[in-house]
Amino acid sequence: MPTSDRRGAWFTLACVLLLGVFFVRNATPETTGGPPQPRTAVTTHHPAVAPLPPPPEPLPHSPPRRIAIPSATVDAPLTEVGLDADGWVEPPPLAYSDLAGWFKGAVSPGERGTSVVVGHVDNTAGPAVFYSLGALERGARVDILRADGRTAVFAVYGIEVLAKKDFPAARVYQDTPVPELRVITCGGGYSKQTGYDANVVAFARLVEVRGP
Repeated sequence: MPTSDRRGAWFTLACVLLLGVFFVRNATPETTGGPPQPRTAVTTHHPAVAPLPPPPEPLPHSPPRRIAIPSATVDAPLTEVGLDADGWVEPPPLAYSDLAGWFKGAVSPGERGTSVVVGHVDNTAGPAVFYSLGALERGARVDILRADGRTAVFAVYGIEVLAKKDFPAARVYQDTPVPELRVITCGGGYSKQTGYDANVVAFARLVEVRGP
C-alpha cells in the first residue's frame, strides 16, 4: 500500500478511536480477578523518562510475522488487520486466542513512525494472547520478527490504562521521528453489557535490530 494510502487509513482509525470505539467488542473475563493491570493507571508516555539507548536507523517496510514478549510469556504469530465496513479495526479472529494482529494501515514495525499491534485479552475459553500485557514493566523487550528476516527489538517506556470513551488517539498514534510501537489490548473495568471500559497500551521504541 502506498504511504499516502496508509496514512489516510491511519487518520480514519484515529478518528474512530477518538469516538471511543475499539477493536474488541465481545471479550469476556473468564478467569477470577480478570487480567493484570499496570501498577499505576497513569504513566508517562514520553521516552525521555526511561534510559533507552539511541534508536538504530529505521528499517524499510516489511510486514511483521511474529511477536514475542518474553516477560509476558507472549510468543505468537501475527496476521494483518485493517478496518471493517463500519470503520472498526478488525481484530484477529476471536476463536484463535494465540493470534495477534498488525494494523496494516500504519507503518510496519521498525519503520520510522508508529506501528501498532493489537490482540484480545481473553475470549470465552479463557486468557488470550495479550492477557498479561498489563503486567509489563518499563524496559521490557518486545521482539517483532519481520518478513525480511530481521527482528525489530523494542523497549517499553510506558504502560497505561486509557478509558475508551476519552481515548487519546492523537497522543497514542501520533507520528514519531523514530520507530515506535504500540501494543494494545482491552482492560480496565468490565461489564457484560458493555465489555471492557478501557484499553491497556504499551508504548515502546526501537532499540535494536537483529538479523541480516
